[in-house]
Amino acid sequence: MHFWLQHYGYIGVFFILMSEVIGIPFPAETTLTLTGIAWSAGQLSLLPLVIMASLGNIVGSTIGYLVGKYLGRLVILRVGRFVGITEKRLDAAEVQFGKYQYGILVVGKFIAGIRVLIPYLAGINEMPFVRFTVINSISAVLWVFTFIVLGKYIGQLWKKFHPIILHYLTPSIIILCILVGLYVWWRVYRHRREKLKDSEDRNSNQSM
Repeated sequence: MHFWLQHYGYIGVFFILMSEVIGIPFPAETTLTLTGIAWSAGQLSLLPLVIMASLGNIVGSTIGYLVGKYLGRLVILRVGRFVGITEKRLDAAEVQFGKYQYGILVVGKFIAGIRVLIPYLAGINEMPFVRFTVINSISAVLWVFTFIVLGKYIGQLWKKFHPIILHYLTPSIIILCILVGLYVWWRVYRHRREKLKDSEDRNSNQSM
């Protein structure tokens, strides 16, 4: 993912966001957050980022919509099993989509597992294409902008606090390892005591 961002910039962001909606397992939220960090460092600009990331999601969603509308659920299930779309999952999502179409189109964009299914469901349910495109585009821009801005603030916080974090990182890891070691030792010790007590109780009962 760093390779795509470093070498392909805005075009890389476009293809990552488009591929994620189609079903290829790219971490979209992580990508957007990293682009926000790059924006805070002055390596990328906000407007092209929002445009290319939103377009990537919109194009991928449009492909999913057309697949759902013209090829139907059988094809989606055959291909979708390779990317985690099962019949049970699709059935449950279809019921919810039938009840709350507009809400799911907006809110579902922020939920990774649901976001991938939404365009296919819209196509299967024959939601009007123009309506789908308008709502999907608005939700795409909101989602993209939110995570890019989040990445910017993470970048600013890291720049401010990373000397402190790095200074205390080694001692913190040592203390954590000691605590984990003590916890494991305590669990093993308690388990052995319980086994020993059970063994003594059985021997005592047998002698009686």
